[in-house]
Amino acid sequence: MLNLIGRTKKLFNEDLKKNKEALKQIVSSSKFLVLGGAGTIGQAVTKEIFKRNPLKLHIVDISENNMVELVRDIRSSFGYIKGDFQSFALDIGSIEYDAFWEADGKYDYVLNLSALKHVRSEKDPYTLMRMIDTNIFNTDKTLQQAADKKVKKYFCVSTDKAANPVNMMGASKRIMEMFVHRKSTEMDVSMARFANVAFSDGSLLHGFNKRIEKRQPIVAPNDIRRYFVIPEESGELCLMSCIFGENRDIFFPKLSADLNLITFSEIAKRYLREKGLEPLICESEEEARKLAKQDNCNKWPCLFTESDTTGEKDFEEFFTDKEVLDMERFKNLGIIKNNLNFDSEKLKMFENKISELIQNKKWNKNELVELFFKMIPNFNHKETGKYLDSKM
Repeated sequence: MLNLIGRTKKLFNEDLKKNKEALKQIVSSSKFLVLGGAGTIGQAVTKEIFKRNPLKLHIVDISENNMVELVRDIRSSFGYIKGDFQSFALDIGSIEYDAFWEADGKYDYVLNLSALKHVRSEKDPYTLMRMIDTNIFNTDKTLQQAADKKVKKYFCVSTDKAANPVNMMGASKRIMEMFVHRKSTEMDVSMARFANVAFSDGSLLHGFNKRIEKRQPIVAPNDIRRYFVIPEESGELCLMSCIFGENRDIFFPKLSADLNLITFSEIAKRYLREKGLEPLICESEEEARKLAKQDNCNKWPCLFTESDTTGEKDFEEFFTDKEVLDMERFKNLGIIKNNLNFDSEKLKMFENKISELIQNKKWNKNELVELFFKMIPNFNHKETGKYLDSKM
């Protein structure tokens, strides 16, 4: 997978080797709860913890099927541990989860990987509200629960798109960071911002596999350049931030714009060539669909176009020029060092407004966008009127 994203070796090998014994000692003597543990990043984190023999590892995720596959994968790859390993198919926003927490809640580390991560989730006001609830309020709720039970550390995933956000997903994570800061007065917290996870569930690259499987054309933008990490690296980054991050630290991968930015269309070409296929460039969706039904002699129809959908950022960044960085502690991990900084009145206003809209069961996207602008005055939201669901 590394060759597809333009690298020859894993990013964090040196940092992991240097901290191998410390990681092993801490994990093997600790109890963990992983929320959203059956998604791509959640599974990667779970495996990193499991293989270091924790005293306790509980996994919560709303996807029953993904949870089953995670357990099968772990048993087939690593076998068993002496510690308490269990999975629970629960929605962390539910009363059932609250009952689960109250019945136990005895953890040293809580890692929250649950999120609505797609830019396309802002296409309608209802999915957008669910994204707000999942990314912001479920995080705040589980943070408070962890603080009440004196959990040692709470970790959650932000996103590179939270740095100078242009879409509602990135902005929701930026607001989440504000709520996390508020709770950091009660317990230690750390976060991570990182690149796209290559071939993660639901991603465009994951879709390449589906298109080949279903004999459908591959479609990708040719003007969007992104950073990528592989799933295993995403798990390593999260675990390092969780274990070694100081209060309010945000970890991110040290990736070079010159060496590591790559277009989706370039990855598509490499992906096809790895499968013994050559891209057959098409001019329209109709042509691509038609050619996909034919035998094209080891060529695969591809449509590479410029991006014109809402929320696409022209470039990627992990931090802003106003954030203080520690680039020395780790070889390939950078750290954003945050002082305590939040506006309690602004956060309360946000909570009250969202609560009011939900109680009335009536809201529109403009109301939510305006509210986000109040929270993030420099929010550079890009509305084109066109969304990914309107494209092939």
